[in-house]
Amino acid sequence: MDQKMPTTTKKPPQKRLTRTRAALCSTLLTLLEEKALEQITVKEITARADIGYATFFRHYADKEELLHDLAAQEIRRLLTMTLPILYTEDTQASTQALCSYVWEHRVLWKALLTGGASATVKEEYLKQALDLAEDAPKAEAWLPAELAVTFAVTSALDILTWWLKQKKPMSNKEIAVILNRLAIAPVYQPQKTD
Repeated sequence: MDQKMPTTTKKPPQKRLTRTRAALCSTLLTLLEEKALEQITVKEITARADIGYATFFRHYADKEELLHDLAAQEIRRLLTMTLPILYTEDTQASTQALCSYVWEHRVLWKALLTGGASATVKEEYLKQALDLAEDAPKAEAWLPAELAVTFAVTSALDILTWWLKQKKPMSNKEIAVILNRLAIAPVYQPQKTD
């Protein structure tokens, strides 16, 4: 009598899963410094990451999903760094931190904000910013919090996108002043009432 053995599919341990995803994200980031996303293949990513081609598809459906994962991580990192500063009185310091970080990682941010995934990136950025704003200290404001975050984030992303597209971009300090004056300070600094 044939007795079938129960089949179990083992999931890879969490540490290996995390390492694999980190290697793929890191490799994509490196490749984005060399060329546009459209020119990068999954084969190239897996070869550079020293990960099996089939393994890639256990984690991601395609390179765009990998880019989305990378973008979500980068957005989280950026917001975690800049939002706490934003809720102090010095919005310029927050804006300078944001612009410095984007400039240091400009190849990635240019790919994220000006490439084919820009709409997804902007949507994810706004979603994360709104989520973080829910937990932020509530100050007396002249503007509803959700509108303030939406305006500041979408304006900031449009300004950063413009900046990253320039053939001769201004310094991160110069763009930080512009960004703060146009998009951040009007929303987060107390308004004078007459």
